Amino acid sequence: MNRLPWAAGAICVAAICVAYGAARAQEPAAPESRSVWDGVYTEEQAKRGEPVYHKECAPCHGDSLAGGESAPPLTGGAFLSNWNGLTLGDLFDRIRKTMPQNTPGKLTKQQNADVLAYALSVNKFPAGKTELSKQTEFLKEIRFDVVKPEPKR
Repeated sequence: MNRLPWAAGAICVAAICVAYGAARAQEPAAPESRSVWDGVYTEEQAKRGEPVYHKECAPCHGDSLAGGESAPPLTGGAFLSNWNGLTLGDLFDRIRKTMPQNTPGKLTKQQNADVLAYALSVNKFPAGKTELSKQTEFLKEIRFDVVKPEPKR
């Protein structure tokens, strides 16, 4: 009779372990980490962003994104180091909430995403097959890494 409570306890522990394992197996996998080097915008999107940039952004940031008297550059070392380690969501929100300087929030989310795609193309980040999202929560999953990460093995 001493073995019966022990056996029942062992069966309960085993059942809990199996249930826990089954629950963990049903959890969604952690999203794969992405960066600007993973082709997060399309060439077409960058082309759509170019005229918007030249109309709305170039008066302050310059035709070549090199900056102006009252606006920082959107290309080159200073720009890249300022955003390195942050996310595209951070940059998108900055654009969306503060630009154009005279009329913040004037552009649609799609126009902001297109302008961001154009800036990524000018900074020589590769284009891909999927457009850059216009949703901040998705853009927060994309790291702005200046240095191209090593290939995954």
